[in-house]
Amino acid sequence: MSAQLQACRLGCERDDRWLFRDLSLTLAPGDLCRIEGPNGSGKTSLIKLLTGQLPPDEGEVRWLGQPLPAARPVLERSLLYVGHLAGVKGALTPLENLAWYQALHTTPDAGAEAARWHALAEVGLAGFEDVPVQQLSAGQQRRAGLARLHVVDRPLWILDEPFTAIDRAGVDVLEQLVHLRCQNGGTVIVITHHAFSAIPLTHHVRLDGRGGHDVL
Repeated sequence: MSAQLQACRLGCERDDRWLFRDLSLTLAPGDLCRIEGPNGSGKTSLIKLLTGQLPPDEGEVRWLGQPLPAARPVLERSLLYVGHLAGVKGALTPLENLAWYQALHTTPDAGAEAARWHALAEVGLAGFEDVPVQQLSAGQQRRAGLARLHVVDRPLWILDEPFTAIDRAGVDVLEQLVHLRCQNGGTVIVITHHAFSAIPLTHHVRLDGRGGHDVL
């Protein structure tokens, strides 16, 4: 399968300290990559390098064979990013948050409203669709943010600590969703220490916090 996202001997330096050097990684459609490491080891910096938000201090990143930042506009249209925060507006309801997200990232169509209701049911928020997000629990707010995975179709997902604050049932649902995304040819990068119970990892990046790393 052809390479989609390539990291070529990446190096990232912060405050006269190398977070990592000589990191290479090649991801193809259908791949699942887990990134883990202690706080401050460079996990978020690596994601910013892979998405063109930061220039590498060494090496380069390529998307579909083209170097960043030249390919960044194409990459941005191909990317769905869920950060370590819920990423929702507290004054809006889950339905309103999804409508806002759809308006930003999709072309409206007749099925958009039904897709929102379906997404919230899938993440376990049926019955909470019209409750302001700020009144929901931390786990429910997290689910409201993850619901966007159901309404926007992108070939590359980057999920930063997506299992935070969700219960066992929510973990199982999210694992199944990631598995299905990969089976359908999507590429998924997950920052997490969570051990996937039923999904084989294609790549495993471990940053050690001392400038070293392993890519398995």
